[in-house]
Amino acid sequence: MAESVVNNYFPSQVVSDLEKMSQDYGLKVAKAIEAEWFHVDRGSNRYRTNSNNFHKLRLYARGEQSIQKYKDELSINGDLSYLNLDWKPVPIIPKFVDIVVNGIAERTYDIKAYSQDPYGVEQRTKYMESILKDMRTQEIANFAEQQLGINIRENKVEELPGSEEELMLNMQLTYKQSVELAEEQALNVLFEGNNYELIKKRFYYDLTVIGIGAVKTCFNTSEGVTIDYVDPADLVYSYTESPYFNDIYYAGEVKMVPINELVKQFPNLSNEELEDIVKNKNHKQVNYNKTGSNLKEEDSNKVQVLYFNYKTYMNEVYKVKETGSGADKILPKDDTFNPPETMEGGFGKLQRSIECLYDGALILGTEKLLKWEMAKNMVRPKSDFTKVKMNYAIVAPRMYKGRIESLVSRITGFADMIQLTHLKLQQVMSRMVPDGVYLDADGLAEIDLGNGTNYSPQEALNMFFQTGSVIGRSFTSEGDQNPGKVPIQEIQSGNGGAKMQSLIGTYNYYLQMIRDTTGLNEARDAATPDKNALVGVQKLAAANSNTATRHILQAGLYLTSETAECLSLRISDIIEYSPTRDAFIQQIGNHNVATLEEMQNLHLYDFGIFLELTPDEEEKALLENNIQVAVAQQGIDLEDAIDLREIKNIKLANQLLKIRRKQKQERDQAMQQQNIQAQSQANVQAQQAAAQMEMQKQQAMMQAEVQLEQMKAQIEAQKMQQEVVHKKELMQIEFQMNMQLRQMDKQSVDQKEKQKEDRKDERTRIQASQQSELIDQRNNQKPPKNFESAGNDSLGGDFDLGSFDPR
Repeated sequence: MAESVVNNYFPSQVVSDLEKMSQDYGLKVAKAIEAEWFHVDRGSNRYRTNSNNFHKLRLYARGEQSIQKYKDELSINGDLSYLNLDWKPVPIIPKFVDIVVNGIAERTYDIKAYSQDPYGVEQRTKYMESILKDMRTQEIANFAEQQLGINIRENKVEELPGSEEELMLNMQLTYKQSVELAEEQALNVLFEGNNYELIKKRFYYDLTVIGIGAVKTCFNTSEGVTIDYVDPADLVYSYTESPYFNDIYYAGEVKMVPINELVKQFPNLSNEELEDIVKNKNHKQVNYNKTGSNLKEEDSNKVQVLYFNYKTYMNEVYKVKETGSGADKILPKDDTFNPPETMEGGFGKLQRSIECLYDGALILGTEKLLKWEMAKNMVRPKSDFTKVKMNYAIVAPRMYKGRIESLVSRITGFADMIQLTHLKLQQVMSRMVPDGVYLDADGLAEIDLGNGTNYSPQEALNMFFQTGSVIGRSFTSEGDQNPGKVPIQEIQSGNGGAKMQSLIGTYNYYLQMIRDTTGLNEARDAATPDKNALVGVQKLAAANSNTATRHILQAGLYLTSETAECLSLRISDIIEYSPTRDAFIQQIGNHNVATLEEMQNLHLYDFGIFLELTPDEEEKALLENNIQVAVAQQGIDLEDAIDLREIKNIKLANQLLKIRRKQKQERDQAMQQQNIQAQSQANVQAQQAAAQMEMQKQQAMMQAEVQLEQMKAQIEAQKMQQEVVHKKELMQIEFQMNMQLRQMDKQSVDQKEKQKEDRKDERTRIQASQQSELIDQRNNQKPPKNFESAGNDSLGGDFDLGSFDPR
């Protein structure tokens, strides 16, 4: 348990500010701190107890713990003459410490600054209202742009979120004021300039080994802001039960300072004072050494100096006077100002109490107070100027009632048992002997090799060791049973192997107890990986092990966050007071020239500082699983998955995943609606096209029919024309033929008539001739005459057809 605090050593804080600023008051505070931590009248004190405990834990963490306890355990009345063992400790704990420290140190983070002053809040509010206005007037803006060609939006269309939920998420993910970017760059420059990565590894090591870590931030006009590592073994602080030490009223550290460095820090020291400091034996560190064993040789040129911050309060008092015009005039006064109630002239008093810090330095063991003054450039949150922050940021995540517990302190007992088991193994091994043989000399004497010589022991051993065979006789030369018929027999050693196995089992048991106690399982240290275990199972086991040491990570992040907040408040001091102001601004400008203008007024802003931690393997696995499920279900696109993996804040990443899924669903629904409309339009267009094609087909058919009819008509007309022509020609031919026929008929008729007439004439002539002949016959009484032609009707005769020619 931590020792109780002796409060009556400290002077009263209910005194005037002038008394608090006095050297006598400062000396009382310093001596009270010394009495609380370095009280030499008691057997032990808080400082020595803490130093011894931390020193012991650090030795365990290095595998260099004291071996005296192991010697006492194995010795008999202090006698170790019969033991020849390797007493060097087994370095089990350093392995687990390195696993925790290196694993945590690899976790990266980004420092985020949030402007929380009225101006920054106003700018953020204006931006959100501008976005909301554009979101709610999109229809009007689109109409004005399409119909009038006027852009009434205040932001780009592609930057407008789809919903207020998305707007809130974008404000957290993407919105950054230029002054916030300048603040983040300034913090990164200060961290890099002070090699904070190295400091971070040291306090993570302290948090793991001794359970407490501390960092100190300072400001001076020559160097600007500095960040220093504080060894918890040198730390002093008021009693607290808070793991974050947020209710302490003093804190400090003890340093061994060389005389020459002391002169640099406090140039007002005279030579007489320095000689008195050197000659005074009470200051020597042997009175307040860290471990009680005086590990370091005493150096007469060094002194132990206690540097401390003391938090108290001061009164701001103002005299309020009413002027002749009726206005109030305020004049600052000290806290002793107290006007009487009957005082004439309209005087009044305003007063408020604010916290303040005093810086002090005391040479331990002396009455020499090197420094006592009100701290310059105190770190005050701009949101509440009545509060003040100490230069020290301290955290002990597993502290209860002032008692600090660490990861190493849990396992030192098991480490001792492992060391004893290791020594016992050496002891058993040293007492183990190899298997031997039993040689029966009498049995060998009974053996006759047949050549008159006996079997010598050396020859028997050579044969046994080389061939494993041995020669023996069942009967003696007298014919009796030979008890030594097997002259060489193998001798088995004792049960040393069983003891070894038992000790190895004990060793593994305590090693497993260390794993169970710390939560660092086999998957975390990869000591005995199971070849049959799935990769996901091993990662899950490692993630569970990370959970067991998360308090160390959170404690380190708290120190970083507190340091960053103090740096943010001290940046104002750099810009307002430090001679390195221009160089600092130019250094920020090397990263981003655009922030130079903002840096000029950076001290006017108030920032909230927080850390965005890179997710661990478990968180990444959960997010990746969600992304894979969403991608597999086509809930998001590949571009969305890439954007989600870039976000370090898992909570915001999951919120963005939900928004992107919702947007994808809306896009898919809109796409389906567009596809339905497009399909409907396509169907209508297809129907219209089919109707048009049918109409065109009908028109074409009608045109074809018309053309066909026209062609038919033309053909018919041509046919009729040709028929007319042909008929005309035929008629003409017919007419001609008719004419010819008529002519022929006429000629025929004429010929016929002519023939008739001719025949008639002929007949008449013939008749007349015949009448004449008849008359002649009658007259002449001639015989009857035959009037038939004789041979005139023969065609072969000279028949003339010329009479039938046309005329």
